[in-house]
Amino acid sequence: MNSFGDAWELICSYCKNKITDVAYNTWISRIKPLELDFDKNTAYLLVPTDFHRQTINRCYIPLLNEAFEAIFDNKFQIDIKIPEEVEQQLPIAREPEEEKNSNYEYTFDTFIVGSSNNFAHAACMAVATNPSNAYNPLFLYGNSGLGKTHLLFAIQNEIKKNYPDKVICYIKIDDFINELVESLKMKTMIEFRQKYRQVDVLLVDDVQFLGGKEGMQEEFFHTFNALYDAHKQIVLTSDRPPKEIKTLADRLRSRFEQDLIADIQPPDIETRIAIIKRKAELLDLELSNDVCEFIASKLKSNIRQLEGTVKKLKARYLLNHERITISSVQEVIADILNNDVPPQVTVERIIDEVARTFGFSSDEIRSTKSKSQGINKARQIAIYISRQMTSLSQADIGAEFGGRHYSTVIYSIDKTIERINTDQKVKELIDDIIKNIRDR
Repeated sequence: MNSFGDAWELICSYCKNKITDVAYNTWISRIKPLELDFDKNTAYLLVPTDFHRQTINRCYIPLLNEAFEAIFDNKFQIDIKIPEEVEQQLPIAREPEEEKNSNYEYTFDTFIVGSSNNFAHAACMAVATNPSNAYNPLFLYGNSGLGKTHLLFAIQNEIKKNYPDKVICYIKIDDFINELVESLKMKTMIEFRQKYRQVDVLLVDDVQFLGGKEGMQEEFFHTFNALYDAHKQIVLTSDRPPKEIKTLADRLRSRFEQDLIADIQPPDIETRIAIIKRKAELLDLELSNDVCEFIASKLKSNIRQLEGTVKKLKARYLLNHERITISSVQEVIADILNNDVPPQVTVERIIDEVARTFGFSSDEIRSTKSKSQGINKARQIAIYISRQMTSLSQADIGAEFGGRHYSTVIYSIDKTIERINTDQKVKELIDDIIKNIRDR
């Protein structure tokens, strides 16, 4: 069991809550853990290029130090390597993502079934056993951290095992959108469409983020139809049922609803205890029944938190090798409960989400030079949401949008309120954007 790899997931989660999605995806997500040397008190990390290393050293070392101390309760030196430096020196401790997704963590055998998820589990098993002939499409929904992604990978791995020749594609809808935007820029739409319309199984995570993105919905609609008409399997996940994604096109909503919809609810206490015990077993960590029950009584609505607690306990155990008791676990639980408070919404997050929704860049939303009608509308909505979701003054909001005068902020808010009052679609679009900002 690779304990550093598991601890690294917690470190990444910590960092993700502290910086923007763009910064995280560009710099932190591409780091791989190599080795944690307790004798030298050094963490060795791998990045793809020397430029990447220079950027991490210049901009993100304080954040990484903070994350390591939060997870391990101990300070480490961070030594960043590039591939040519480690080929003959350090064994890479973490599997490539593709291999990791096929290991014990993402199979039906390791998915703990209880009353809250047995229907969704059975539906996924049916799809994996008989793709395209059981439920197509299969639509799973439930709050974050309840196992939807685990089930998608379990389907992928089961189909790979039983039908090795089938082409399977798993993708988050944000990545689909980003690839689409890049393909439009690079004029490679033929290749993009071939990639997604010639698979045998398409597994798509977080389709709620399609809401409001009309151009993206159009492309996804045609991809969906091409696969469905060819009798290919489609499985989708969301944090809400299709009818509650208000800015989803009616024709796409009807496609999502045309076969089986299965929900996943928070697990009951017996299921939570079973999840904790299974994760501890996989990490080769001994936890008493009292400790398992204590954790399950405190963390009630998120499987990812349960597993993260066990991983963090393992990281602490690596440092002191002391038996884990209820007293020693209380600090870890307190950290997780404190981290469960939603991060403060920033104008930067709002601008990023509005930009994604309307298909512009964040710089275009902020710019004082971009004056097209579409960008102006998007900017006014971003300003309105900033006023709704932050405590910033109108002058401070104006400063975030390229130094605009507070009178421009007032006008933007009034204009957006007018649109909300006269156009139900605008109201639904803004509601979806706000929900997406809170859920990210």
